[in-house]
Amino acid sequence: MKKIINKNDLILIGVLLVGAILIAGALFMTRKQGKTVVVSVDSKEVASFPLDKDVEYEIKGYEGGRNVLVIKDGIAYMSDASCPDHLCMHMGQIKDAGQSIICLPNRVVIEIKGGKPDQEEYDTLSS
Repeated sequence: MKKIINKNDLILIGVLLVGAILIAGALFMTRKQGKTVVVSVDSKEVASFPLDKDVEYEIKGYEGGRNVLVIKDGIAYMSDASCPDHLCMHMGQIKDAGQSIICLPNRVVIEIKGGKPDQEEYDTLSS
């Protein structure tokens, strides 16, 4: 009877697993805790809140749409929305810089930034 998996296959599987674990660890370790929640409607910033203060904010979306943003215990999420599909409510909770919640029908974007309110962050500077 012929072996299905030989020694070289096991070595390859082991190397791939170690590589995947290293990549996942690097991605997990480089996440930055967000500091500010920025609310935009129709590409215009309408509000920003520190992530460390508990807030419930009603957002007036595009053409009378309505969303409710909740910030609690350093986590932001959409608790209510007037859009028909409620996908923004199912996008989950966000807390790390770069994460976002988007409601397309109401044109609302909730984004976590790493710095203080109204402060831009730079990855690199060049001269």
